[in-house]
Amino acid sequence: MASKINAIRGMNDIFGDHAEAFDYLIRTAEKVMHQYGYHSIRLPLVEKTELFARSIGEVTDIVEKEMYTFADRNDESLTLRPEGTAGCVRAVIENGLAHNQVQKLYYTGPMFRYERPQKGRYRQFHQFGVEVFGLSDPQIDAELILLSARLWEQLGLENLQLQINSLGSNQARVAYRQILVAYFEQHQSLLDEDAQRRLYSNPLRILDSKNPEMRTLIDQAPKLIEHLDAESIAHFEALKAHLDDCGIEYVVNPNLVRGLDYYNRTVFEWVTTELGAQGTVCAGGRYDGLVEQIGGKATPAVGFAMGIERLVALLLDQGLVPAQREADVFLVLLGEQVTRPGLVLAESLREAFPQANIQMNVGGGSFKSQFKKADKSGAAFALVLGDEEVQARQVAVKPLRLEAEQQMVAWDGLIEFMQVHLG
Repeated sequence: MASKINAIRGMNDIFGDHAEAFDYLIRTAEKVMHQYGYHSIRLPLVEKTELFARSIGEVTDIVEKEMYTFADRNDESLTLRPEGTAGCVRAVIENGLAHNQVQKLYYTGPMFRYERPQKGRYRQFHQFGVEVFGLSDPQIDAELILLSARLWEQLGLENLQLQINSLGSNQARVAYRQILVAYFEQHQSLLDEDAQRRLYSNPLRILDSKNPEMRTLIDQAPKLIEHLDAESIAHFEALKAHLDDCGIEYVVNPNLVRGLDYYNRTVFEWVTTELGAQGTVCAGGRYDGLVEQIGGKATPAVGFAMGIERLVALLLDQGLVPAQREADVFLVLLGEQVTRPGLVLAESLREAFPQANIQMNVGGGSFKSQFKKADKSGAAFALVLGDEEVQARQVAVKPLRLEAEQQMVAWDGLIEFMQVHLG
């Protein structure tokens, strides 16, 4: 017997209730996207490594430690996408969609990062991403937050908190970076290993540390929001005013910096306390310089990504996934001559009632076992087809959820008969 082959650690099969929740989340998100006028874009799983090094930042954890990178047969360095924004920016530049146009796009699919697998953090994970190009007004920042809030409402999700911050202009960040480095240099002995490594390469990420021993040090650090340029302050105040007008509650988190180098001005996260350490379920912000950084013409842009696995966990924990749709009709097939006419009959019903759930027994079985399957399917009616019914071109219709008698119905009149019950 051959040895068993298991899935790669951190790359999981999705099935059962998790698959139902996954599909329900995507369907609901797509409906919300269409409600707001966003359009789908499909992006490759593999991109040139340079794209992520140039966009995410070479001194970020993702590029330094987490990317799945390999050389192809032409010795070109390729990478499985660790996030979706960079690929979307590359796509709009390459296809002439960015310059002097407004694009409101969404995408979904797997991303890949080499991390230590734990609940809510996997090596293959899925995101639903939303990106807007060509709009600089804080109104679009607010729309993205409102859009995500409406999704939580339609899903029925509770206990999500919105945190917002502003990173200011690139110039303001450079000036603040020097102030922050000087502060941490004064307390260098209190920095953990990660903070020591980031001190000169990416000091803002120290503010996002989850190490409780550094909490006091970080809380006392100079705040970026106190060193913003005037335009960024006005932009942030306008964003808050829009959220206030629409009744969206939020918390200003001055330590919210996001993990990618390309963000500026607005950043936001939706977080929960119900998933342990992996509490962020949706995050994003503005990245006005990224299109130009990747080779396009200067274009304002803003977006966010949702973590599908984390939202699925919340949906299941909160009991919010609708039950799988029950059958309307189940065909019970009894006899040696019924398989072919049974298939024809089932297809005629599906043709007549495209919204109905029509199931059929496959693989034989006794009368009793087939009726157990029919009952388990939740069907309202069992259609019983045996050799005698085939000869007489009739079918027995047995209600399974009503106190009603079984009836014999001619094949030619079955569609008309079922219209009364299936609509």
